[in-house]
Amino acid sequence: MLKFLPILLAILYGLAMYQISAGRTRRELDQKSSPLVDPVLKRLTDQMAQALDLPQIKVNIYEIDPVNGLAAPDGRIFITRGFYRKYQSGEVSAAEMASVIAHELGHVALGHSRRRMIDFSGQNAIRTAMMMVLGRFLPFGFGAYVANFAMTLLMARLSRGDEYEADAYASALLHKSGIGTAPQKDLFRKLEALTQSRSGAPAWLLSHPKTSERIAAIEAMEARWAKV
Repeated sequence: MLKFLPILLAILYGLAMYQISAGRTRRELDQKSSPLVDPVLKRLTDQMAQALDLPQIKVNIYEIDPVNGLAAPDGRIFITRGFYRKYQSGEVSAAEMASVIAHELGHVALGHSRRRMIDFSGQNAIRTAMMMVLGRFLPFGFGAYVANFAMTLLMARLSRGDEYEADAYASALLHKSGIGTAPQKDLFRKLEALTQSRSGAPAWLLSHPKTSERIAAIEAMEARWAKV
């Protein structure tokens, strides 16, 4: 039984660290955010709310500069001030911004935050087990390196899976609410320039799928809808 104690401790450590991180995130969002008040965007979020049979969709502004959307562990939806400025300047349309909100709603509706808590704890347990096994055969410290690299690959793959699922949810919601998927695809084409990010890392190390693959997945959905 004692030989499994490190794995059990790793699971408990993962659960504790996730809760600490979630609490820290919640406090920062409470301090640095306010409700989004925008009549044009509200008309679009009301369309989506009607499609979901909800009274409204609440969106908040997170007062930081990086361009991003966020689904908090407590279910709240945020758009960063930097992203909202892109909308105000005309670089992003209202419908494109609505597609971001729909994507973040997907993360909430599909329980991705809860899933990440379970995954994080499980990954800690697997990492610990791998280090224990590999440490018997590999030079000192190298087993830990291999275990950490393997978990990095696993986390990236799980994250990409979440993004595809949230994209699909957003596409279905945008389609049902009459906004359409064109703004979603248009935003993906702009995203690299908007975020000023260009990663040369291999696809299997990325936390988000490549733009071309995300658009292709949406167009595959559209093709299926057309046959119905």
